Amino acid sequence: MPDIHIRRLGLTDYRTTWEAMRAFTHARTPDTPDEFWLTEHPPVFTLGQSGRREHLLQDIGIPVIQSDRGGQITYHGPGQLILYLLMDLRRRNLTIGAMVRRIEAAIMACLCREGLIVNRKKGAPGIYMGERGEGAKIAALGLRVTRGATYHGLSLNVDMDLSPFAAINPCGYPGLAVTQMKDEGLAMPLDAAGELLSQALLAEFSDTGSAWASGLIPTDGQSVNTLLHSKNDENRSRSVIPAKAGTTRE
Repeated sequence: MPDIHIRRLGLTDYRTTWEAMRAFTHARTPDTPDEFWLTEHPPVFTLGQSGRREHLLQDIGIPVIQSDRGGQITYHGPGQLILYLLMDLRRRNLTIGAMVRRIEAAIMACLCREGLIVNRKKGAPGIYMGERGEGAKIAALGLRVTRGATYHGLSLNVDMDLSPFAAINPCGYPGLAVTQMKDEGLAMPLDAAGELLSQALLAEFSDTGSAWASGLIPTDGQSVNTLLHSKNDENRSRSVIPAKAGTTRE
C-alpha cells in the first residue's frame, strides 16, 4: 500500500486550506500519495454542503463559510486539532462508510489510551464522552468524496475557547453539549495531540494494522475503553509507527 505523507501546516486560513485541498484532489493521479494535513484555524463557522443557516443562532462576529463537506454547521478555532484526510478510496478498496468507521476507531483508540471513556453515538457521526456515547461531543467528522478520493476530515477539541459553540446548533443538533480534552482532565499540547492521532490513523489505514486500533471497534454494549484495557501488555507496547509511513514537514 502506498505511503501516507503527513503535512504539519500550523495555523492556516480555512478558505485557503479548503481551496488547496480541492486543488490537490482534482490534480491527483492514480500514483499520487495520500496525505494527512494537520492544522488549526482562526475562528470560523463552517456549513456543510447541505447545511442550513437556521442552525446559526446568533451573529457573534465570527465569519461563516459555506463549504462542500458533508454535515451541518460547526465551529473551528485555535486550540482545536484539524486533520484533513486526502485519500484515494478506490486504491485502498474502501467505501466512505468504512473510512468513517476507521477514522472514528482511531480517535477512540487515542483518547482511550490516554484514559478517557468515549464511544460513538448511533445516527450521529463523531465521538462522544461516556461508555455508550451519552455525553458531550469531543470530535466531529465531515468529508467530501470526488473522483473516488476524499478531502476535508475531522476536528478534535483539545484546548480551545468553546463558547462560540453556544451560537450554533453544533452539527445541526439543538442543545448538543460539546467538550474538549482539557476539560475532561487530559491536558496535551496541540502538536502532541496531532502526532498521537496521525500515528493512530496511519496504523488504522496500514496494510497490517497495529495495537493502536486493532479490535477497538466497540459492539453493542461495549465501550472502546473496556476493549482497550482487555488487551494484553504485549500488544499495548507494540510500535505505533508503521514501517512504511512517510512524512513531509511544512
